[in-house]
Amino acid sequence: MNTTATPSPPPAPLIDEDSRRFWEATREGRIALCHCTGCGAWLARPLERCNVCAGPTEFSDVSGRGTVYTFVVVHRPVIPAYAHLVPYIVAIVEFDEGPRLPGIVLDAKAPGIAIGQRVQAELMDVPGTDERAIAYRLTDDRTVTAAR
Repeated sequence: MNTTATPSPPPAPLIDEDSRRFWEATREGRIALCHCTGCGAWLARPLERCNVCAGPTEFSDVSGRGTVYTFVVVHRPVIPAYAHLVPYIVAIVEFDEGPRLPGIVLDAKAPGIAIGQRVQAELMDVPGTDERAIAYRLTDDRTVTAAR
């Protein structure tokens, strides 16, 4: 008799009017972030108006390339659906365009990761939903740079 319970899925993302265009892009296989049409600033979160110049904003595709800004190694998962990944790494990545976003680093284990390593974003399915979330993979360019 199999006594292993199927883990419950993580909570579905909260999709509101501000984040709707981000999630629409991920469903289409793209990563689109908010930026100002006036000054060109990329914004870490969706805003109707730029927090730099108060100009209007829109969502545009980004390259998905970035640098590990910081990370944690998760040894005790809070979300049961990710228990099979333990230990796994959650990193804050600074995209080449500027914003910093969190995500799981796929196929990476500590101590094989360092601040300053280059990553490429990709989309992974969120279990139990039709949504896709940002995850990262280390790239061959693993040059560690000085922290800013």
